[in-house]
Amino acid sequence: MSRAETKKTVLVAGAANLILAFTKLAAGVLAGSSAMMAEAAHSVADTLNQGFLLASLRRSARPPDKHHPFGYGNERYFWSLLAAFGIFVAGGGYSIFEGVLAITGHGGAGTQVWLAYAVLALAALLEGASWVRAYTQARRETRGDGPGVVEHVRRTPDVTFKAALFEDSAAMVGLAFAAAGLTLRELTGSAVWDGVASILIGLLLVVVAVALGRDSMGLLIGRAADPAAQRAIRAEIEGAPGVTGVEELLTMHFGPDDILVAAKVHFSDDISADEAEDVAGAIDASLRERLPIVRHVFLDPTQEGGTDPAPARYRRRLLARPRPGGRTPA
Repeated sequence: MSRAETKKTVLVAGAANLILAFTKLAAGVLAGSSAMMAEAAHSVADTLNQGFLLASLRRSARPPDKHHPFGYGNERYFWSLLAAFGIFVAGGGYSIFEGVLAITGHGGAGTQVWLAYAVLALAALLEGASWVRAYTQARRETRGDGPGVVEHVRRTPDVTFKAALFEDSAAMVGLAFAAAGLTLRELTGSAVWDGVASILIGLLLVVVAVALGRDSMGLLIGRAADPAAQRAIRAEIEGAPGVTGVEELLTMHFGPDDILVAAKVHFSDDISADEAEDVAGAIDASLRERLPIVRHVFLDPTQEGGTDPAPARYRRRLLARPRPGGRTPA
């Protein structure tokens, strides 16, 4: 997945939400619609969240240093967690509050209903363009023999892109709720429908916030690579000459584009220390070529069928040899 593509997706979504936040607010006040006020809160929350997501892209791009030797990729997950919290409170909480006010008869009143419909139409165009941008990125990233779009979105560790896509999808559904609630209010004369639409928008945002928060938290505490990537990594190591098996394979995301690989590898007793050293270097290079998101490789030679470590000559030579990019096996 491309950081540049994700940044474009977030910028498009942020620009659309910034424009809509003001127009929805004006329409909500003039039309006296709690559903439109909920949509205004939705756009305000989304605009703030795009700021969080842009900050995550900028801060996570910082190079590794002595205090953070694996870089700052995990900051994306922290800021995405803040974005999820913002959706939950600013979007979901306020929308439900507005809906309760409308149902209990404490909502506002207005006559400029035509303005609300005009803003909903404008919102459909802008939010639709933003959603198409996010969906196009997902399609581009699944070209070839990769998973389908839905499976890709479910599995991707790029929570910044996922947040933009989820927010845009929720926005399109929210617009439908707002239009339905406003129409039923005008047809029946009851503000209850407007309030119900507002509550539905709030519940929708709560669901999105919980889904994003769960993904961000799982990645923040160290999620493994997806099963397909793990299978590819294991196959690449086991296919190397002189390797008789992989006893243990551990992977962890340090960002959407950064995976650490640590493996206990069985080397054949027939190969020399120099040959084992060359095999380890070849595995490192082949893994990074096949899976560019693999940035750190640590190989621990072990003796098959026992608890003792592999011959000391293997461990000394492998530990002493620097890997490309300054990495050394564990």
